[in-house]
Amino acid sequence: MRIARRIIIATASIALFHLTAGAATAASIPAGPAGDAFYTPPSPLPKGPRGSVIWTRPLDGTMALPSAKTNALVLYRSTGAKGGSVAVSGTLSIPQGEAPRGGWPVIVWTHGTIGLAPICAPSRDTDSGLEHHYVAVMRTLLDGFVKKGYAVVATDYEGLGTQGDQPYLQGVPTARNALDMLDAAHAIEPKIGKRYAVAGHSQGGQVDLFAAAIGPSYVPKFKLVGNVAFAPGSHIADRVKLVMSSAKTELSLPYVLYVLRSYAQADPKIDLKRILTPEALSHLPDLFQGCMTQSLTKGYWSTAIAKDQFVAKPDLRAFLKMTRQNEPGHLRIKAPTIIMQGTADITVPPTDTDSLARQLCAGGNRLEYRPVAGVDHDGSMVKGGADAVAYVDARFRGERAASNCRALPKAGK
Repeated sequence: MRIARRIIIATASIALFHLTAGAATAASIPAGPAGDAFYTPPSPLPKGPRGSVIWTRPLDGTMALPSAKTNALVLYRSTGAKGGSVAVSGTLSIPQGEAPRGGWPVIVWTHGTIGLAPICAPSRDTDSGLEHHYVAVMRTLLDGFVKKGYAVVATDYEGLGTQGDQPYLQGVPTARNALDMLDAAHAIEPKIGKRYAVAGHSQGGQVDLFAAAIGPSYVPKFKLVGNVAFAPGSHIADRVKLVMSSAKTELSLPYVLYVLRSYAQADPKIDLKRILTPEALSHLPDLFQGCMTQSLTKGYWSTAIAKDQFVAKPDLRAFLKMTRQNEPGHLRIKAPTIIMQGTADITVPPTDTDSLARQLCAGGNRLEYRPVAGVDHDGSMVKGGADAVAYVDARFRGERAASNCRALPKAGK
């Protein structure tokens, strides 16, 4: 049960950011409490528009980008997966130097699968964090953007950082979480500009594509110039069917359980008792013990035989309908897009991303599809990071993006 905390905020708001010595301060924003109390919003949540800031404080976790002038931890309002206003946490990093004319260009970052428990949120990571190895890869990539003069905003998503249910692989709700950070960031630092690009990895690659699709209508006062998806999640139903037929342990099993639980939370017609065995159901709480790495390497789910977790004739009708709604291949994205996919990726199959690229091209999107030779899931960010920065640079300069839809390469065999 969430414990209601009475947070007394001084009548005079606290200005967190000073742009330069002698310059005007940014808009005053309430200062959030120290420690984990930051992630527990006032109860009931005060009314406010989506994208408005609840409170903020300097960020001291490992998502604080080394090359940034300032890093902030932010608690802001977004639209919940089930409607209504929810508190979501995220981070904001501002580059060194003076903002260019028109304000700092912005990268909206969407992270990959990291876990279900609130402690798994990237903004809560430390040097000894449960998923620090992944956060460190992200931090290196995002620091490269900050060095080039980009502000970076990064949501944790609803239910990570804060208490609640994460709408895992639900494209629109998580995209809204990411885009609402634009308003929150602008309220904290008014010298943030109105032009942005979105970028994301894995689960966040799926979120990124949805954010690029809905961004122009959802946050119309901001201008989307392009987007970058690293190894984006797709072909959800195919992955579930593969796991259901496998007579061995499967790397994909925890991912499948994440999405089954997420979709069942969203749609009461999805009855997990008609999909999973009683033993599998009894171990679902294990997914909240630790984060993704623990689900993959320790405990019941790391050794479970995949097909034995499902009843003989599972009822997947409502679930499959929801998977179709969350497939990024049907999206119409007005901004130019690049997808990078490692050819040695065993988490997101390269053949799935090959198919996704074909679907997006068939839908009339301007896409550049770029396989990254010999790299694994995270390697697409590591080896493809410099190309991603160059791609985004070109979009902000207004250069026309290339498309290889007429002769798509293949990442898979």
